[in-house]
Amino acid sequence: MKPAPPAVKVEAKASERVAYVNARLLDPASGLDGRGALITEGPRIVALGPEVLADGVPEGFSVVDCEGHCLAPGLVDMRVQLREPGEEHKETIATASRAAAAGGVTTLVALPNTDPVVDDVAGVEFVARRAREVKLVKVFTYGSVTRRAEGKELTELGLLAEYGAVAFTDGLRAVADVNVMRRALSYARTFDLMIAQQPQEPALARGVMNEGQLATRLGLAGSPAAAEVMMVERDLRLVELTGGRYHAANISTQAAIARLADAKARGLRVTCDTAPHYFTLNENAVGDYRTFAKVSPPLRSEDDRRAVAEAVADGTIDSIASDHSPHDQDSKRLPFELADFGIVGLESLLPLSLELAHKGEMALLDLLACLTCRPAEICGLAAGRLAEGSAADLVLFDLERPGRLDPDGFLSKSKNSPFDDHPVQGQVLRTIVDGRTIYQADRQDDDQAGA
Repeated sequence: MKPAPPAVKVEAKASERVAYVNARLLDPASGLDGRGALITEGPRIVALGPEVLADGVPEGFSVVDCEGHCLAPGLVDMRVQLREPGEEHKETIATASRAAAAGGVTTLVALPNTDPVVDDVAGVEFVARRAREVKLVKVFTYGSVTRRAEGKELTELGLLAEYGAVAFTDGLRAVADVNVMRRALSYARTFDLMIAQQPQEPALARGVMNEGQLATRLGLAGSPAAAEVMMVERDLRLVELTGGRYHAANISTQAAIARLADAKARGLRVTCDTAPHYFTLNENAVGDYRTFAKVSPPLRSEDDRRAVAEAVADGTIDSIASDHSPHDQDSKRLPFELADFGIVGLESLLPLSLELAHKGEMALLDLLACLTCRPAEICGLAAGRLAEGSAADLVLFDLERPGRLDPDGFLSKSKNSPFDDHPVQGQVLRTIVDGRTIYQADRQDDDQAGA
């Protein structure tokens, strides 16, 4: 988005006591929505509420005047592709962290589909080490379900979890072999681990856009909506059989939503997420072979788009993730059939999601829950809450500021987004991790500039 005036007047260092005053405090986990103040000391929140600092700020505090803007838990993005190691020309942990900070994301979980795939302890430790070196947002990783994400031989799920893998997925590839998926769910249940899947029946999902009249008119191979629900139905049968934990990622169709809602009603251990482009855009965004709108799964029909938005609003879809998929120009500026799938999303995650609140489709706290405490709970992370003793991971944002998305100005190394000049309402003003300001809307923090 276009730069905004500075939201605050005083810089805060992690060693200081900082008072965030004149804030609209928003905590979806507790239902808090009211005017008040919040105090951090070092990396922790020590007090918050309407009565905090009601008599003024004592000496010895740095003061951040929030000017009535929203102060919420930092966003938790549970689906990000980092490209490091292997494709650093598209993105690195450092550049993704800067983009995340600009988007108000303080915690992210990376897919394991790097080169090499994160299928062993060394891969998990590499991500953790690089995140510590960059020292911006908190970066966690999935481990792959199978060796090299080939869908054949299971990885050491328990060992990888012990070293920090938060859950397991083969990334953009669905585990197609039913016996491998059954073993994965059974094995993961032993350690109470989660198997995440982007559900697409690979034999059907070979098209480059949604199957239908538009694909026919454009002469492009279509991927039917049935490819998603068929894999969801199979996986839910296996969850029922094994008692495992299952997460369906990037849900894009009305039929799959109905099956997941039924599974939840029956008490199965099932959660799911979607990305903003699935409730913001439909297949018409492809236009005349617009590769920046080529995503996996593909943008669907208008009926499916509306169903996804409704499922986010009613809670059937638990979480909104960016599905950040950076690509360089050489990967996107190709004939549609040859271009890579995916768009960048870290910096547009919050403003695009806020459209659901501004349109009156859901309450602001319910929306923020999909971006904070719910993904944190799904991944078992201590994040996404405003509470005494919690990490001082915060986002300050102007709920009402109008603007237009400007991918050329994104901090991500890649700029592949279909939302060029897309009007939005809401902008991140400041991002704080462990009490450190790592992003301000008008400039980059010293920590960030040196990363």
